[in-house]
Amino acid sequence: MKPQVPIEVDAASGEWSVDGVPMILVPRHFFLNNHLAIESALGADNYAELLFTAGHKSAYVWCEKEAKTHGLKGVEVFHHYMKRLSQRGWGQFTVESIDPPAGRARVQVRHSVFAVERKNAKTCYMFRGWFPGALEFVMGGKSKLTSIEVHCAAQAGHNHCLFETVSTAVPERSPQ
Repeated sequence: MKPQVPIEVDAASGEWSVDGVPMILVPRHFFLNNHLAIESALGADNYAELLFTAGHKSAYVWCEKEAKTHGLKGVEVFHHYMKRLSQRGWGQFTVESIDPPAGRARVQVRHSVFAVERKNAKTCYMFRGWFPGALEFVMGGKSKLTSIEVHCAAQAGHNHCLFETVSTAVPERSPQ
């Protein structure tokens, strides 16, 4: 099977790129072994927060570049991001629902690279920042969003991971 995305290799440097974005190809076990070593050293909660921030920023920047490269606008940028993630070995990402004005989205992940390696815990926290970062781009950067992993395919009884993206804004209280 040929790659589903066009990969360009610079003859002089050996650098790989897709749509003008530099890429690194590494074996999955290499990446996961590094991921688990960092998690062990920092603790899962600390590592998850660092990954949220980095993933959020990366998703926003990626969406910004891809929108320009492909002439995409609005929610089609979010769908394009999910398609590209699905084509790059992270898992299969499906938008279950999306409501940009409300800052809400639900994304299923099947065959998560993290869930196939571990069992009985929410292991896919690396993805948590990706969805709000992409949706914030769609919304024009006007809102601050977060997401939660509702359940993980690594947990008993679940065949996919489910993430919900929501606004971090505190709702106004009604006057008493």
